[in-house]
Amino acid sequence: MATQQPATRPANPRFSSGPCAKPPTFDVTKLADAALGRSHRAAVGKAKLKDAIEGTRGVLGIPADYRIGIVPASDTGAVEMALWSLLGARKVEMLAWESFGAGWVTDVVKQLKIDAEVKTADYGQIVDLASVDTKNNDVVFTWNGTTSGVRVPNADWIADDREGLTICDATSAAFAMDLPWDKLDVTTFSWQKVLGGEAAHGVIVLSPAAVARLESYTPAWPLPKIFRLTKGGKLIEGIFTGATINTPSMLAVEDYLFALDWARSEGSLKGLIARADANAKAVFDFCNANDWIANLAEDDATRSNTSVCLKFTDDRIQDGAAFAKAVAKRLEAENIALDIGAYRDAPAGLRIWCGGTVETADLQAMLPWLAWAFEAEIAAQV
Repeated sequence: MATQQPATRPANPRFSSGPCAKPPTFDVTKLADAALGRSHRAAVGKAKLKDAIEGTRGVLGIPADYRIGIVPASDTGAVEMALWSLLGARKVEMLAWESFGAGWVTDVVKQLKIDAEVKTADYGQIVDLASVDTKNNDVVFTWNGTTSGVRVPNADWIADDREGLTICDATSAAFAMDLPWDKLDVTTFSWQKVLGGEAAHGVIVLSPAAVARLESYTPAWPLPKIFRLTKGGKLIEGIFTGATINTPSMLAVEDYLFALDWARSEGSLKGLIARADANAKAVFDFCNANDWIANLAEDDATRSNTSVCLKFTDDRIQDGAAFAKAVAKRLEAENIALDIGAYRDAPAGLRIWCGGTVETADLQAMLPWLAWAFEAEIAAQV
């Protein structure tokens, strides 16, 4: 166990789970071509927004017949748009195993007042996916639990001949996991997660089946303007070609275009997955080598390669929440690891972002410091 401060420091101490680290080659001068002071509806603005949409399609391998839209309010806005616009036509199953999934349950059951079947699992676990009726029901779930570090292991449980829709919050999965588009009807994510983009914008991806639902079903409740995807019973096509519902930040758009360029330089999705996998492995190996810390996700098959959540397991720890906060504070004070405390609703511990914008060398330099901070806090308890 470490007794002295390690000699090597991470070049970048940013391991926050959102907003996440910028791509390693980021420099603010790379945004010099942003269409600042111009209307987003001018030709230059529309062109950049369309480039963002098609760049997303190319990097993620989204099918040509799926619609991609840029929408307000980050991933939260994109998920809410899907819930309010699409649910109510069929029975709904809500799956939750962490705080954001639980939030979608609250919105559907208490705000939309839909009599949904709710299936939950504790942090570190996942619901019984084989029990989910994707053939007949609409199903809402997170692909990767950002606050629990638990992800869906595969999509085998989703029926190919389903009549309901699958609505997937994939904000900490897109650009780091191979999403099976043929199994997903609505997929949402935000720019400030895996690609390290700037906040406030969400992305919604619709399958042909989702579009058909939108054009054939009108919810019983009123829809706010920022949630409306149809007009006169037809999809508002402009949303999916760059005519956004509200005014986007063209600086954030430029930043996203830069991040997409970086992603392509790394081999697009395949390269990004490899980077995230290497990062996560560094943390997993560290946990395997130290019996005082463990992955919150109990099953190897469901462990996230982006938001890796950890728990302290040493019997000498007197107050788990206070101890975890003290370790995180000590690492931040040394400028070794910033913003790695567990999410406020999650079990006490740490959350280390391992998405592709993080360099493996920085994680490898940080982890010995984590051992040092652990030992220092244990000693401070005596």
